[in-house]
Amino acid sequence: MCRGRQQRQQKQKTANYSDVNSQSSAMLKRFVTSMPKVELHVHLEGTLEPELVLTLAERNNIDLSSYFKDVNDLRSKYESIKCLNSFLQVYHRCASVLRTERDFYDATMAYLSRAKKDNVVYAELFFDPQCHKQTGVSFETMADGILAAVDDANHQLDIKCKLIPCFMRHLSEASAMSMWSEIFKYFQQHPKARDKIIGIGLDSDEQDNPPSKFHGVFWKIRHASKSVVGDMHIVAHAGEEGPSNYISQALNLLRSERIDHGVQCLSDDKLVQRLRDEHIPLTVCPLSNVKLGVFDTLKQHNLKRMLDFGLNVSIHSDNPAYVGGYITQNYLAVIEALGMNESDVVCLAMNAINSTFVLESERVVMRQQLRDAARPLLLMLSAEYE
Repeated sequence: MCRGRQQRQQKQKTANYSDVNSQSSAMLKRFVTSMPKVELHVHLEGTLEPELVLTLAERNNIDLSSYFKDVNDLRSKYESIKCLNSFLQVYHRCASVLRTERDFYDATMAYLSRAKKDNVVYAELFFDPQCHKQTGVSFETMADGILAAVDDANHQLDIKCKLIPCFMRHLSEASAMSMWSEIFKYFQQHPKARDKIIGIGLDSDEQDNPPSKFHGVFWKIRHASKSVVGDMHIVAHAGEEGPSNYISQALNLLRSERIDHGVQCLSDDKLVQRLRDEHIPLTVCPLSNVKLGVFDTLKQHNLKRMLDFGLNVSIHSDNPAYVGGYITQNYLAVIEALGMNESDVVCLAMNAINSTFVLESERVVMRQQLRDAARPLLLMLSAEYE
């Protein structure tokens, strides 16, 4: 065969592979957009879009004019966030507009409606009761509003949601103890709530606020009467900007069943082995990690390495209104930046399902939904590469 013909055939083969890669990439993105998803790391207060903040401020006669001029100015403040501290300043100011049961209902329904567009079928939603306690809002007001929206979303949108109130680690353990007493009282007065409020978390700024600071309150939670609170799961933010030993503290001292973020774990080989051997879930939020300066760019994110190490890692949105993307946008961004393939995406989505605090029978249903959604994609790609 002449050299020119060989070169033409090689170019054609290269072009064919390029076409297949382009087609498979487009199919993968379509699959990610439509696949059923589970969201385990999202904060209610972090879903407040600027328009809703303005609406609630006006409703409650809260003057925020010294902070922003209009909705566009507020959005620019969202976009200018560069680190966790600058984020928390905006976050707490905007969260202060939540004052009434109706406000919490509207905020929750707004998030769940937006999640439905991403085909989220199940969510475990964080909220920060201490944040609202500072503005005079009772836990009962918060919980009643959120739970009413959860019930309505289940019936109207066919999306299931459970709640995990969190302690804010920049506050004292005494403050957390006081809030736990209020939560416990709510369970006593509302026995059915224990089916919807399924755990307690730890969030906010890790700097100088190790999990060990809250050893006592989480001991109390673990030993609370199950007849009152049911099976109270424990989760904790650790190893986001804090060191890897915060992850170990959360596991050893708080008995956390799930680690939120956990991206600093790769600096400790023994910890990585433990996380892998015990299948401890790590709920990672890629766009948030870049927005808040944990990684300079998404290409530098270690999510793919965590997955390749066999860790039980999954993708979530954290504070999507502030950090530039809801859950589908997080998936699409890491596919583009880290070269995730079809198997990676399905594995991440399956990990999220397996990390939920639901009955195994419910996980079985969600796993089958994901398999059914993924099967046409995997079959089509297999045929194209034959």
